[in-house]
Amino acid sequence: MGKPTGFKEFDRATEPYRNPVERLIDYKEIYTSHNDGHLTTQGARCMDCGVPFCQSDNGCPVYNLIPEWNDLVYHNRWQEALDRLHKTNNFPEFTGRVCPAPCEGACVLGVNNPAVTIKNIECAIVDKGFDKGWIVARPPEEHTGKKIAIVGSGPAGLAAAAQLNQSGHAVTVYERAERVGGLLMYGIPNMKLEKKVVERRVKLLEEEGVTFIVNADVGGSGEHGIAVETLRDESDALLLATGATLPRDLNIPHREGDGVYFAMEFLRKSTKSLLDSNLDDGNYLSAKDKNVIVIGGGDTGTDCIGTSLRHGCKSLVNFEIMPKPPIDRADNNPWPLWPIIYRVDYGHEEAAARFGKDPRVYSISGKEFVRDDKGSLLGINTVEVNKSFKEIPGTIQFWEADIILLSMGFLGPEHYVSEPLNVELDGRSNYQAEYKIFQTSSAKVFAAGDCRRGQSLVVRAIDEGRLAAVEIDKYLSRC
Repeated sequence: MGKPTGFKEFDRATEPYRNPVERLIDYKEIYTSHNDGHLTTQGARCMDCGVPFCQSDNGCPVYNLIPEWNDLVYHNRWQEALDRLHKTNNFPEFTGRVCPAPCEGACVLGVNNPAVTIKNIECAIVDKGFDKGWIVARPPEEHTGKKIAIVGSGPAGLAAAAQLNQSGHAVTVYERAERVGGLLMYGIPNMKLEKKVVERRVKLLEEEGVTFIVNADVGGSGEHGIAVETLRDESDALLLATGATLPRDLNIPHREGDGVYFAMEFLRKSTKSLLDSNLDDGNYLSAKDKNVIVIGGGDTGTDCIGTSLRHGCKSLVNFEIMPKPPIDRADNNPWPLWPIIYRVDYGHEEAAARFGKDPRVYSISGKEFVRDDKGSLLGINTVEVNKSFKEIPGTIQFWEADIILLSMGFLGPEHYVSEPLNVELDGRSNYQAEYKIFQTSSAKVFAAGDCRRGQSLVVRAIDEGRLAAVEIDKYLSRC
């Protein structure tokens, strides 16, 4: 694939982000424009490896035909590359921006050399497809008369809707927020995924026949509540794709009170205010001139860092309970497993540009929040921990903070949607439904994405949505 000797001739070179100092003054995407010449050279590095682990179980969750479109890009056959890409991935413009690229971790070239820049190439292919007008709405030619309701418009719900609609079914997607996209809209900040990119794809789905209903709180009892039993009874199949939205809390002394917030509340309000008024309405948790501490790493923690910096925070620290990862793979982390190594993401780079150093502090755990007599947050006491997460005596330290953001993952889905349906839960409180079957214990009810498997990647949610659509289609053919 690509140029047979390309991996020997060319070094890995990713497309650069915009200068961190410049991008910190706006909320535009952090990425620079694609360069065709650069990308064809990088496509040439894809080697004829025989067994492409990039599209194996250790690699791409949607089994993208990566060597094929790398080769097509190398030969400047971009439209054919786009066709290959869309065969397995409904939304490469999302994954090409926000996916951590497990495909690159499993790239065979990565055994002893830097992997192919798969993510860059994927993003460039789909962006060129939109720029050239190759991506247009393709409504189904036939209709089955079957009605499907999908609760949740995140990546799993959207992928299932796209596939089921193409099969000719009438699909309605219900979203409790006022904009479609779920995690894509409010969980990922604008600088990493501009919302016009999400809205562009949603518009295509609408043109193809998918119906979206926003401000629809399925299972809720408020003004916008919709009885989930009614939705089930009026549909031929119901898919729950609600995500894992119940955050993990930090239950240490003095938790209650202002100043300590869940990461997703912080990110959601900031993005909504940005979209509604360019932040002029003030309806968000502002970090301007505040000492900010983010507890927890991962993508969400990084997004909290990037957002706080753009608000104009006074200082910023990021706590991680894990030890600092090694620069290279450890012996117990061999290829093709995901490489657990030290990485500098966009937020870390921006913090270093603003404050002169990486914001992360490793092997540290919160001991208690510190408040004054009136309950106002002053900061947090921490303690250092060893590799077994045991406290190290004599290491308690006070950190000043006006805002502390909890970014420690999610416990599972909210159950007010599932309880009226008597959907059984697994041991981790997710909706019980077997992978590649997706049917729950409740008749006509299926589940896919993070609400079924637990917190995971956008690309895994797309995979589950696509596969759930196959199973729903089979189910409807038997009805």
